[in-house]
Amino acid sequence: MFPALGRIIRGPFTVMAAAVVGTALGMLTVINTADAASCWNHNGSIMQLSASGNYREFRYWNPKAVLQRAGVRRGTLLFNGNKSGDWYSGTARRFSKFCPGTPLEYSVEGPVSSSQTKVTVKGQRQIYKKCQPTGRWANDTLVFTYSHQC
Repeated sequence: MFPALGRIIRGPFTVMAAAVVGTALGMLTVINTADAASCWNHNGSIMQLSASGNYREFRYWNPKAVLQRAGVRRGTLLFNGNKSGDWYSGTARRFSKFCPGTPLEYSVEGPVSSSQTKVTVKGQRQIYKKCQPTGRWANDTLVFTYSHQC
C-alpha cells in the first residue's frame, strides 16, 4: 500500500523516519529494529549500528578523511552479519582509493564485551595492490566502541 515505507524504515534514520511517516500518515508503524540507532567509534570514524532481530549493520556515519578519498560516504556499509548471544559473525569490507566503489569483502567474527559497549571482530583478508590480488593474506581486527545514541 505504501511502497516507500519499507525503504524508509530500513534506512540509517530508522526510528526518526518511522516516527515522521507514522505521523504524516496518521497511523502507528511497528518497527522490527532496535529502539534507537547507536553511534560507535571505529578507527577514527563514527559508525552507526542498526539492528533488526539478530541482524546487525555498522555503517559509516562520519568517515575519516582518508576513507572519503576512497569513496566512503555517510551510509556506506562496513559490516553486516548476525549476533548470536555475545558473538558477531558476518562480512567486513576494506576500501581503497584505487578501487572506489568496489570494496574487498571478507568474513569476520568475534565477541561483544560483557558491558555490551565493545565489539571486536577478526578475519583474514587477501592483500590487494591497486585492485589486484597479491596472493598474500593479512589478519584484520575491527574494533567498535560505543560512543553515544545517534
